[in-house]
Amino acid sequence: MANANRPTGLSPVKHITGAPFNGQANLYCILAADTNGYAIGDPVVSAAGGADAGGIPAVTLGAATGALRGVIVGVFDTKAIAKIGNPDSTVRPAAAQTKDWYVLVADSPDLVFEVQEVGTGTPLTAADVGLNTNFVVGTNNGFVSGWLLDNATELGTATLQAKILGLAQRADNVVGQYAKWLVKINNHELGNVTAGV
Repeated sequence: MANANRPTGLSPVKHITGAPFNGQANLYCILAADTNGYAIGDPVVSAAGGADAGGIPAVTLGAATGALRGVIVGVFDTKAIAKIGNPDSTVRPAAAQTKDWYVLVADSPDLVFEVQEVGTGTPLTAADVGLNTNFVVGTNNGFVSGWLLDNATELGTATLQAKILGLAQRADNVVGQYAKWLVKINNHELGNVTAGV
C-alpha cells in the first residue's frame, strides 16, 4: 500500500507520557514587519523583535536547522479575536502587514507531533527510530503547513531538531515514501537537548 502525499506540517497528538494533546497552547505575536507566510503546523522560533507593544512574545518562522519554540495551532488577525480564543484563519499571508498578527503555539517540550517525511531520497526505516533528524521547510498550500521530516540527516547528533519516536500507527500508513512519523522536538528552546540512541 502506498502512502498518500498529504503534508500538514507538525500536528500535536499527545504528550510523551501518553496523555492526549488537550489543545493547550500559548499566545505569541507575529510582528507586522515580518514577511514570512505562516500556517497551522509551522514550527516557529523566538523573534529578535522581542514582543508586541503589550508584551506578548514575538515569534518568527523556524528554519531547517536550529532550536524551535513550538508549532502553530491557531492563527488570528487581531489581538482582540486572539483573546477570545477562536482562530479566524489558518494562514497569515507572506508579506509585511499593516498590523501585528497573533498565533497560538503548542510550545511544551514534551509534546509528540505527527509529521510526514519528505518524498525524495531514501525513506526512513524502522531502524531510524530513536535517531534525531531535521525538518524540511515547506510552503503552505493556503490552508495548512507544508513542512516535512527530513530523511537525509538522521543521526545521533544532539542538536538535530526532531527525535524520531516511531511510525504513526494507522491502517493507511506504512514505512516508506511519504510515511507519517511521530516525533518530539529535540532541539527545543524550552527543553533539554539530548543525543539520539
